[in-house]
Amino acid sequence: MAQISSADQLAFLARYDTPTICNGLELVMPERQATGFTTEHLFAANPSLPPLVGYARTATIRAMDAPAASAAEMRERRLNYYDYVAAEPRPTVVVIQDIDPRPGFGAFWGEVQTAVHKGLGALGGVTNGSIRDLDQLAPGFQLLAGKIGPSHAHVHLVEFGGQVNVFGMTVRHGDIIHADRHGAVVVPQAALGGLAAAIDKVARREKLILDAARAPGFTTAELKAAMKGAADIH
Repeated sequence: MAQISSADQLAFLARYDTPTICNGLELVMPERQATGFTTEHLFAANPSLPPLVGYARTATIRAMDAPAASAAEMRERRLNYYDYVAAEPRPTVVVIQDIDPRPGFGAFWGEVQTAVHKGLGALGGVTNGSIRDLDQLAPGFQLLAGKIGPSHAHVHLVEFGGQVNVFGMTVRHGDIIHADRHGAVVVPQAALGGLAAAIDKVARREKLILDAARAPGFTTAELKAAMKGAADIH
């Protein structure tokens, strides 16, 4: 099969919800069945939005205490961060780990940051921290967060571009992120080649069981037959 472009790969992934991507990954890379995805509840700012699929931009933040660096240093750090977010390849998904003892004390994401990040090519963000300004977020910009809060407190960037962990999902710069209202998962580059076939196989297996379960007069005998047929699909 001819190699497809990165844009085509992302468009393919965006056709499916995050649980479906996880199902496919379980077949393509069985060793990732219990890793690579978020394992705690994430609040979706707009559950009706389609999946986010993009290249990770990573950062860590704090909000409980004011930064030790000067205002000029923090401004320079923020501007460098925006350059980082805007760099190719795009589109991006920003993954921010709040490293405070109480994550979410202050919100990084709100009206201004969603507008800025959307303008710089980001589709959305995933964080264990908090978000605010729910009615003023940039249109179409999805946020998945650990909680909602009213204030940004002392929120500030600590570092960016390094490895982060959001609710069990370890993310490195440039990883492909797939996220929707169910949560988020890292899609390894090595899995892309076999993912379409794997998703199709899972769908065909599930269809046999679903068709049987939804038919009138469903019995355990029919369930057993459907499960056997599903197991025979390779």
